[in-house]
Amino acid sequence: MSQEHQYKTHLSWTGNKGSGTSNYKAYDRNYDIIIEGKTTLSGSSDPAFRGDPTRHNPEDLLLASISSCHMLWYLHLCSISKIVVVDYQDTSAAIMTMNSDGGGQFSAATLNPIATITEGSDKEKAIQLHHEANKLCFIARSVNFPVHHKPQIKIEIKPKT
Repeated sequence: MSQEHQYKTHLSWTGNKGSGTSNYKAYDRNYDIIIEGKTTLSGSSDPAFRGDPTRHNPEDLLLASISSCHMLWYLHLCSISKIVVVDYQDTSAAIMTMNSDGGGQFSAATLNPIATITEGSDKEKAIQLHHEANKLCFIARSVNFPVHHKPQIKIEIKPKT
């Protein structure tokens, strides 16, 4: 039996400088993402599109969603596979291709996760679980471009006392 989960956000444009969108340079691209019970995210467009570089942009947030969804699935799979992860870092990247009409789309994303596992955990299984996490990640399954992975596994060496 399938199950549904629903999500709600409220987006509020905060970039009206007094004359709305009367011309291309008359307004800021700033907005707030409001989700009940959570910290408000301040957003803008990418600086290449007249956005505020100190605010989150949709492209960064999409990539962060893919990366964090992958991590959460990976940690779950490790926990049920008796692989103890003690640290996880990911520096991800994505490519957006622009079209002549001004639109564009993502053509690929690459995650570069580095998981540190304890001695005695199965390193080969830890690498394989990244592929499984990709198959299960809600976000990666929803996008229409490939999500690549270049995982690294480190072994935590505890100092002898």
